[in-house]
Amino acid sequence: MPAPRELESLVAAARLYYLENLSQAEVATRLGTSRSNVSRMLASAVEQGVVEIRVNDPAGRDRELETALQTRFGLRSVRVAQRTAVGNADQQVGTQAGRFLLSELRDGMTVALSWGSALQSMVWQTTAEHDYAVRLVQLVGGLSAVDNEVSGHELVRELASRLGASYRYLHAPATLTTASARDALAEEASVEQALAEARRADIAFVGIGTPTHGSSASVLTALALDAEEAAQLRKAEPVGDIAARYFDAAGQPVLGAVHERVLAVTLAELAAIPTVVGVACGRVKAAGVLGALRGHLIDVLVCDESLARAVLALGRSEDTDTDESETLR
Repeated sequence: MPAPRELESLVAAARLYYLENLSQAEVATRLGTSRSNVSRMLASAVEQGVVEIRVNDPAGRDRELETALQTRFGLRSVRVAQRTAVGNADQQVGTQAGRFLLSELRDGMTVALSWGSALQSMVWQTTAEHDYAVRLVQLVGGLSAVDNEVSGHELVRELASRLGASYRYLHAPATLTTASARDALAEEASVEQALAEARRADIAFVGIGTPTHGSSASVLTALALDAEEAAQLRKAEPVGDIAARYFDAAGQPVLGAVHERVLAVTLAELAAIPTVVGVACGRVKAAGVLGALRGHLIDVLVCDESLARAVLALGRSEDTDTDESETLR
């Protein structure tokens, strides 16, 4: 800490320069010192915490975190909703995702959606100034077996209404009681055609879940896995899911009963879509988002500031643990 007299000088210089908008030369005259000394004092004021500088982006984005994530994971684009005193993180992420959607839309495109609260926020925060000749489709069946969750049916219908677009339902539940029931339903002409159209999408917007929360946890509950199936799932150590397709910390698909009884595009089919945009909010999603990034399951990430920081911190921590393990070998 600087001495009290020095601290007073730093505060005085900072007030004159930052609050009264005096030039450095004018500050020097007021304080009876040189301009070069004022420059040093202002720099010291920032270093000592007397002055805190924060850039509030009118677009509501944290550009530094965006650059850090894009550089670290090789993403095509990143949108990080900046924390503000008003509004909530869900709405802010939804706003950023909606803006990105509108910036990417071109007439003739097919847009695929999964489900979940993050995508619901995106839909509700999207307001188009004109109609778009685009088509909206589902990546995963409806959540008919899951209570209190936002279904893909609702999202494609609402977003189509807001965009003046057309849409197609995937008339099938997300989960089936057996693999054979899933296979039989997937062979139905309307279901097969809807999934095929989803695979041909130009861009996909997907929520990134975690097995213990929200839609992801609801899917597992709806499947009512027996003891052996549940043990198999735990052994695979899933960290997240996209469109009810679960994956591990490396972003590799988790196979078994859950995979066989879900009606949705696979992770490999999702990867074939030219642009996949992951939308997520909250620190609880950090492990799932990190797994999706490591598995290259998404090309674009839209998230909030707290999740962005958590993903970067978790990534550094796990990388350090891996390096230490290799050194011990």
